[in-house]
Amino acid sequence: MKITFMGAGSTVFAKNVLGDCLCSPALLECEIALYDIDAGRLRESSVVINALNNAKGNPARISTYLGVPNRKNALRGANFVVNAIQVGFYDPCTIIDFEVPKKFGLRQTIGDTLGIGGIFRGLRTIPVLEDFASDIEEVCPDAWFLNYTNPMAIVTGYMQRYTGVKTIGLCHSVQVCSEHLLKNLDMEDKLEGRRELIAGINHMAWLLDITDSYGNDLYPEIKLRAAQKNATKKHHDMVRFDYIEKFGYYCTESSEHNAEYNPYYIKNAYPELIERFNIPLDEYPRRCVEQIAGWERLREELTKHTSLEHTRSDEYASHIMEALVTGVPYQIGGNVLNRGGLISNLPEDACVEVPCLVNNYGIHPCYVGALPPQLAALNMTNINVQLLTIEAARTRKREHIYHAAMLDPHTASELPLDDIVSMCDALIDAHGSWLPKFV
Repeated sequence: MKITFMGAGSTVFAKNVLGDCLCSPALLECEIALYDIDAGRLRESSVVINALNNAKGNPARISTYLGVPNRKNALRGANFVVNAIQVGFYDPCTIIDFEVPKKFGLRQTIGDTLGIGGIFRGLRTIPVLEDFASDIEEVCPDAWFLNYTNPMAIVTGYMQRYTGVKTIGLCHSVQVCSEHLLKNLDMEDKLEGRRELIAGINHMAWLLDITDSYGNDLYPEIKLRAAQKNATKKHHDMVRFDYIEKFGYYCTESSEHNAEYNPYYIKNAYPELIERFNIPLDEYPRRCVEQIAGWERLREELTKHTSLEHTRSDEYASHIMEALVTGVPYQIGGNVLNRGGLISNLPEDACVEVPCLVNNYGIHPCYVGALPPQLAALNMTNINVQLLTIEAARTRKREHIYHAAMLDPHTASELPLDDIVSMCDALIDAHGSWLPKFV
């Protein structure tokens, strides 16, 4: 069995996912191919993964592949391809995603999923994945493509609609959603044995039902405590708690993300909202700078060891591989096309996040039915942008970039149409060769 990790220079994430694989008896005697375009980061990741392997008695065979000329060999014969690339890096592209819109008066928090930042991240990522898909179809056509790269619904939706690659989109937010909520509301006693249903779209999937081990509905107490906490103290999750009050449900991804997925919280005309809801503007660039500095400190610690221990994490990747190999079923929250109306009041071309059962016959999305209408409506404001960004990337038509930005709820709430067009043109120019040519 062969596992290929694309974007292996993401050393800490590669360590977690591949370390998890080495904790599974069904996976540890595998071939691991590490691929990246950065020689230094690839070398560092190789040292770390070999140290993990050494701690297990070196059951896996590990090889490295640098740069596009070696990409097919990295993929050749793979059973699983884990994708964790970031096209354009923090510098220059994330900086461009934030600084150019600021000149037009548009402020963001994260910019990796929706908004103008998410649109342009998708536009520069999909062309790279077109090449990945071509290689996969040629040298490992039966491989599963496990995508962790954002913007999740845009990237995964493109792969599922326009390539022949078996693709599942994976995020960290589903498996920690209710745990974080209950801990934040001092309801830890309800964690064990709880049951839940989560469905919607990536980063805006909804905790539709949650009960304790006896089947009692936990939402009445959640709503009461969330409203009290928002009214009495500043905290990191005020936007999502406001969702509970205004729309009736909690969603999967953090408040700093969700602050920019709608027209309600980041508004130049109402600057007091930033303070009221504790919204961290420019949060993602700040995190990038901190993570780069943190990696400089962590590098020496990780790479100085010839043997590294690892405890299996809650990342889905190794559990999916294990279930596909052994047939022992495992449930995930996965990003899949809404074919057959898994969520009946969202379009079939949408990439939705729903419960999925994994076994040796594949990954099987579960039917959810209709979302509460207000939740489906909120999801649609994001789906519109996702589908138009995919269309822009697929057709290379500049007008569809404009359309995606014009329909983005945060962008449209702040800027007139002519400014949106001008901002898109400025972003295209600033990205230069990181984008293909749009006509």
